[in-house]
Amino acid sequence: MSKKSLIIGLLLLTISVTAYAAEPHKASKSDKCAVCGMLVGPHSKWLAQIIFKDGTVAFFDGPKDMFKFYFDIPKYSPDKTQADIEDIYVTEYYTAKPVKAQTVLYVVGSDVMGPMGKEFVPVTPDKANNFMVDHKGQKSLKFDEIKAADLQSGDAGMSHSGHMH
Repeated sequence: MSKKSLIIGLLLLTISVTAYAAEPHKASKSDKCAVCGMLVGPHSKWLAQIIFKDGTVAFFDGPKDMFKFYFDIPKYSPDKTQADIEDIYVTEYYTAKPVKAQTVLYVVGSDVMGPMGKEFVPVTPDKANNFMVDHKGQKSLKFDEIKAADLQSGDAGMSHSGHMH
């Protein structure tokens, strides 16, 4: 990618339609979580994003809200469906770098809290066991093993208390 197209892509994040639409985007100070409305900038180590084929991006303050959006896209973005998704990125816990959401495991029920409390913590498969031991994780799930019910079930360690919507 040339510097010029990178700069244009960063400046026009939400309206840019380029061949590089599936690259992870950086959130601006004004970008908000598409589910809860919280500013995502202060929580960059939890940033998740769904990039659509039309070049638009939905940012999230963590994987949990990204999954809420993913399982009920029409509620949050009535003109979009899962079929419109180009790519999904989450921020890997140890490296704090964006990775494709399907390449990591999500540890649930750990003692590591995200911006909205209990969180699905993305870790690379080689680090999942260590993370679960170090942080009392209950289980690790692949992207396609997570179901909408996991977002509210007690065994996933999720709770609605204290959430602002």
